[in-house]
Amino acid sequence: MSRSGRLFLLMDAMRAKRVPVTAAQLAQQLGVSERTIYRDIQTLAELGAPLQGEAGIGYVLRRGSFLPPLMFGPDELEALVLGARWVRRQGDAGLAQAAEAALAKIAAASPRDLRDSMAETSLWVPLGRPADGTQPADRHVQPVREAIRYEQKLTLGYQDEHGSATLRTVWPFALAFFEGKRLLAAWCELRGDYRHFRIDRIASVQQHAERYATRRHVLLDAWRKAHDIDPES
Repeated sequence: MSRSGRLFLLMDAMRAKRVPVTAAQLAQQLGVSERTIYRDIQTLAELGAPLQGEAGIGYVLRRGSFLPPLMFGPDELEALVLGARWVRRQGDAGLAQAAEAALAKIAAASPRDLRDSMAETSLWVPLGRPADGTQPADRHVQPVREAIRYEQKLTLGYQDEHGSATLRTVWPFALAFFEGKRLLAAWCELRGDYRHFRIDRIASVQQHAERYATRRHVLLDAWRKAHDIDPES
């Protein structure tokens, strides 16, 4: 077993206990020496794991605290790397930079063997080009995302499939990322109903400080029910 794998098991063993557990107990459970347990506990503490205790008394993992990024297993890390690479290709420039920064933070706080695994993974997203905000599908994604996050109204200069230009004030609540396409779901004040808008057909976006009247999760739930969409999707 790799050292990082043993650290995962050690954290899981401590998390399952409500009272302090001694190094001897942990060593017996994991099938390693007490010296190895003490060394691993020191490593976890240096990496920021929320541990309390001391030798001879026992150790406990404080509840309600974030675990350090090293607590990802190999499959979880591959999923994160693949997801971040997809975002770099399919998200807007802000999301692409955030994905890159998130991977860098995870790598910086992970043991060397996991950092090597992240760097050497063979999972790639070859389609598309890195997001830079210049493509029609990406140009207005960031202000739309911000409006969704803060539940703010938007006024869109929009051109439909027939080439007709309209101004729509909408309540945005969801954004779908397809290959090369972005689709905004929103409540349209003009139509008094849910409507979908392709980002590449938006000519202009005006952000409003005004929040819309209905909470985002309420709009999202009603929209899912209206379109028979699985809540887990």
